[in-house]
Amino acid sequence: MLSGSRLEDERTHIERDNEGVAVTDQRADRTTSTSTGGSPVAHESAPAAAGRHTAPAPGALGSAADSGPVAPDHGSAARLLSDRARLTPARPILAERTGDTWTGIAAADVLARVRAIAKGFVAAGLQPGAHVAILSRTRMEWTLVDFAVWTAGLVSVPVYETSSPDQIRHILSDSESVAIVVEKEEHARRVAGIAGDLPHLGQHWTIDGGGLDDLARLGEEIADDELDARTAAVSGRDDATIIYTSGTTGRPKGCVLRHDNFTATVEGSTEAMSEIVAGDASTLLFIPMAHVFARFIAAMSVSAGVLVGHEPDTKDLMRAVSTFKPTFLLAVPRVFEKIYNSAEQKADLGGKGRVFRAAAATAVAHSEAVAAGRVPLGLSLRFRLFDRLVYRRLREAIGGRVRYAISGSAPLSPRLSHFFRSIGVHILEGYGLTETTAPATVNRATELRIGSVGRALPGVEIRIADDQEILIRGVDVFDRYWQNPEATAAAFRDGWFRTGDLGRLDGDGVLSVTGRAKELIVTASGKNVAPAPLEDAIREHPLVGQVVVVGEGKPFVAALVTLDRDMLPGWCEARGIAPALTPQQAAHDERVQQAVQEAVDTANGRVSRAESVRSFSVVDADLTEASGHLTPKLTIKRSVVLRDFAADIEYIYSGSKVQTTATPVVQSRRRH
Repeated sequence: MLSGSRLEDERTHIERDNEGVAVTDQRADRTTSTSTGGSPVAHESAPAAAGRHTAPAPGALGSAADSGPVAPDHGSAARLLSDRARLTPARPILAERTGDTWTGIAAADVLARVRAIAKGFVAAGLQPGAHVAILSRTRMEWTLVDFAVWTAGLVSVPVYETSSPDQIRHILSDSESVAIVVEKEEHARRVAGIAGDLPHLGQHWTIDGGGLDDLARLGEEIADDELDARTAAVSGRDDATIIYTSGTTGRPKGCVLRHDNFTATVEGSTEAMSEIVAGDASTLLFIPMAHVFARFIAAMSVSAGVLVGHEPDTKDLMRAVSTFKPTFLLAVPRVFEKIYNSAEQKADLGGKGRVFRAAAATAVAHSEAVAAGRVPLGLSLRFRLFDRLVYRRLREAIGGRVRYAISGSAPLSPRLSHFFRSIGVHILEGYGLTETTAPATVNRATELRIGSVGRALPGVEIRIADDQEILIRGVDVFDRYWQNPEATAAAFRDGWFRTGDLGRLDGDGVLSVTGRAKELIVTASGKNVAPAPLEDAIREHPLVGQVVVVGEGKPFVAALVTLDRDMLPGWCEARGIAPALTPQQAAHDERVQQAVQEAVDTANGRVSRAESVRSFSVVDADLTEASGHLTPKLTIKRSVVLRDFAADIEYIYSGSKVQTTATPVVQSRRRH
C-alpha cells in the first residue's frame, strides 16, 4: 500500500554544500537550511515506496543547489485504490446516503464499480492520455469517475458545477477535452449550448441520467487484461489531471499534476497525519471536488482506508454531519466561522448569549494556557463547568466524534482555532496551492502550533526568499501550466516554485504565512498593510458576511463590509427588532453600524495604529461566487471588488481626513 510505509529514524548528520548547512534531525526527519544569503529552508525526507528500504529519495536531503526531492515512480495514481482493495477488500471506504442512513461500500466493490466505468471509457474509444472533463457537485460518483479515468489511462479535467457557459467553454476548449461526465440534465444543457465551439468534444455522459450504468454496460466486452495493460502503461511522470485554477484575476490557467504528485504527496501526508487517518477514521467531504484540496483528501482517504461520505448540499451540511458522524473534517475557515457564529446566535435567541460568550472566552484562555504549559486552577474549574454546559453540546452538533479538522485555502483566526481546540476539535492548518497538489505543509496532531501552517511534508522543501516570498520544491510541485510555457517559466525561480505568498520560517522549520505579495496595500504614507488579518478578525462577528480592506495610495486604511444575510434575521430577533430588517435597510441602520463598528474596533486592537481601519462602509450587496466576487473556494476576487465598488471606495475617501477611530460611512451609495 502506497500510504502504509513509515520513514525510519535517521542519525543526525550534517551536509555541507556551496549554499549553506543542512541539518537533519532524528525527531522529525526534517532539514532546516540557511543559505549564505540568509534565506531559511525547511524540508523533510521523501517518503519511501512500500516494500523498499525506507531511505530518503534522491535529493531528499540536498540543498537548494540540487534538483530537490524526487518522487518514486509508483505508476498510476489508480493504485491508491487497487492497493487498498487488495489489502482490505471488505473494508468500507465510501458511503452512500439515503435520507439519514449511510451505507458503507467495501473497497473491493468500489474497485469493481471503478473498473466497470473505466472499461466503458475504453470501449467508447477514448485513447490513452485523452482528456475527460468532470462537471458535478461533490458526490460519491465524482470519486468513482476520477479513479476510473486514471484506471483507463486517461487525464481528468475537473470543472466547477457553478461555472458559467463561458468558463466551461474556456476550460473544455483549452484542455482539448474529448469527453465529459456531467451530474445532471441542467449541466448537460449548459454544455450542449456551447458544443458548437468545442470541436474536440465528442461524447458526454450524465450521472443522474444513468450515464455511468451505460458506460458499465458498454465496457462489458473489455477484458480485464486489456484494462490492466492500460493502467500498467502509465508512468508516475505522466499527466494525471489538469486543474484550472479558480484565480482571483484573469483567465484560469490549466495546472498539470502528474500521477507521482498524487502518490508521493498522499504517502507523505499519510505519514504526517497518521493519527488522523488511523483506526476507524471517517470524513465527510462537502467542499467542491473540482478543487484540489477535496480531491487530494479523497485520494488520501481511499488509500488509507478511511470511510468517505460526500455531501453536495452545504445547506444540509449540519444534518449530514450529525448523521454521518465523521472523525475528521476538511473545511475552509469560513465554515468554522459559520459554526461558531450560528452557535452564538442560537445562544442569544435562547437568552444564553452571555453564558456562551463567557464559555468562548474561557475556551480561548484555556487553550492559550495549555500552549503556554500551565493552566491556573480557577481557569481549569471554569473550563470543566463550561465543558458540561456548552462544549459538549457543540461537539454533539457536529456529530460527536470529530476530533480533528484540516483547514486550508485561507488563514484561520487564532482565536477560533483556540476555541475549537478547547471544545475537543483540533484544527490543523496547512498550506498549499493547486500547484503543490494541495498540501505543502501541515500542523501535526502532536505538534499543533496555532497561528502557523506547520512544517513541510515529507519530500517537500520550503524556502523564504529575500523578499519574504514562500518558495517550494519537492514531490508535490506541479509539472507545468497546460500549453502555457511563458506562465510556467514565470512560476519558477532556480527550480523553486514561486507561490506569491509571503511568510517566515522559525528555527523548527514551522511556516507562518504573513500575506500575499499582490494583496499588500501601500498607503499614501508608505505603510505596508496586509489586509487578511484585519479581514479575518472583522469577519468573526456573526453579522458580518465579507470584508474587503482597501487603502492603496490612500491616506488611511478603510473597509467595505457586507452583512451575513443568513444571520441577519436571528440577530434582529435577539435584539427585539421587529419586523426584521431587510439587507438593504440593515446596511443603513445605526444599530447595525454600531455592531460592525464594534467588530472593527476589536480587529484594530490586534494591529498597529498605522494598520488599523479608520473608516468603513456597509454596502447593501452580497459578495458571492454567483456575483463574480468570490472564487469557488470562497476567496475574495479583490480586483473585481475594487472595480465594482469603486464608487463606494471613493465615497469613503472623498473629502475625508484621517480618522482617529473607526467611523462608519452611513450614507453610502445604494447599489442598483
